[in-house]
Amino acid sequence: MRVADVMTAEVQAANPSDTVAQVARRMSEIDSGVMPVVEGDRILGLITDRDIVIRVVGENRDSEIPVSEVMTTSVETCRADDKLKEAAARMADLQIRRLLVVDDQGRLAGVLSLGDVAREHSARAVGETLEEISED
Repeated sequence: MRVADVMTAEVQAANPSDTVAQVARRMSEIDSGVMPVVEGDRILGLITDRDIVIRVVGENRDSEIPVSEVMTTSVETCRADDKLKEAAARMADLQIRRLLVVDDQGRLAGVLSLGDVAREHSARAVGETLEEISED
């Protein structure tokens, strides 16, 4: 099975100049804890609900600042044609819960989350992946 078979392909992205408040509202509307930050065809990073809590609320910053000031810039990617098992193993090795999926030109094609993996793998495989992600 390939990443493309289970990834979320309909992904909304933020612009780096969007405010944290705007992005937080959009995340709430689409019920997502993450939004890639893209400028043109280039992935700049991603903003997570955790970024907002720690870097905005926790530091008592104004929610009208651009997401580029608080986004996570180290983003891990995989390709849509990658094997799902290998992508899940990579998530476990890197201790992350999601990978941005890129096409052959490096453009955003989707997101692969632990939930996507869970729908396709046995409970045991998902448990092992989550355990590895959660290790100190």
